[in-house]
Amino acid sequence: MESILSKSAIILSVCLTSGAIAASTNSALADSKWGADDQLGAANLMTSERVKGAAGLVTEGKVYSLGMKVGPDTPAFPPRSLSVTILQPNQNGNSGLGENNFTYNDDIFMGWLGIGSQIDGLGHSGVDHVYYGGRTYEDFAPASGLTELGLDNLPGLVGRGVMLNMAAHFGTDMVEEGVAYTDEDIKAAASAQGVELREGDVVLFHSNWMELLDGENPDPERFGAAEPGLGVSGAEYLAEIGVMAVGADTWGMEVVPAEKEGQAFRAHQILQPENGIYILENMDTRELAADGAHEFLFVLGQARIEGAVQMIINPIAIR
Repeated sequence: MESILSKSAIILSVCLTSGAIAASTNSALADSKWGADDQLGAANLMTSERVKGAAGLVTEGKVYSLGMKVGPDTPAFPPRSLSVTILQPNQNGNSGLGENNFTYNDDIFMGWLGIGSQIDGLGHSGVDHVYYGGRTYEDFAPASGLTELGLDNLPGLVGRGVMLNMAAHFGTDMVEEGVAYTDEDIKAAASAQGVELREGDVVLFHSNWMELLDGENPDPERFGAAEPGLGVSGAEYLAEIGVMAVGADTWGMEVVPAEKEGQAFRAHQILQPENGIYILENMDTRELAADGAHEFLFVLGQARIEGAVQMIINPIAIR
């Protein structure tokens, strides 16, 4: 675990972009196609017609849980961690509540909400402290919780889900770290797997990276030290299509190390502050891949904690 976190910490220390990229990007962040006061970004694409169309994809009624089990040993981007404490409040030294001796357990969660399977809200990724809609850190991000772009604004995400099996695309059991999914890779994988990417989709990438956590030969240090994932041209292509969310079976969704030395999490910037697209990390896509389920109804209802940037989630795919 120590080497996982130290490697990720090194990534954090890298400058996000060159000054020229940051300046040009920041000017573009001031505009949103849904208006200056928009809180939802690409979730505006979740129309009733698209939801009904996605519901029509359910033919077998099979349910896939995309969330991983999360605990204190789950590899996480530093300094994130969590713990759970179980209590029996007001029950010590007695037989419980009432004459019927009612007893109960409660739990206290202590930790970060961006750990394990998670959604990144639009207040997460920025460019030099400028975020979706041109908001600056000082405008909306006090320590007490986001005043705008919090995940409490998001009613959930429901729509057509598409899983692209990148391990199959590259002809391997597991895509290696540092492999970037380019626009050409995405187009080729979609074509070979018989799916079309459309506006409003939730696109999930399968690399089989989760096998490093609980497969036959687990290697959590390798899991967290780097990863395959979305590249810059791939992110630009998905933004051009107008997808609603992008996810992967890796801790950071995009390729690490970055394609260009000196950059860090550039795909996050393209998707979130520049285009209002949600990011889903640590999605367990193995069962979808095993069944060849490339198209399905995607359903996510996250906890709506006021002012939250991220949230631990368990999205559901239904086919």
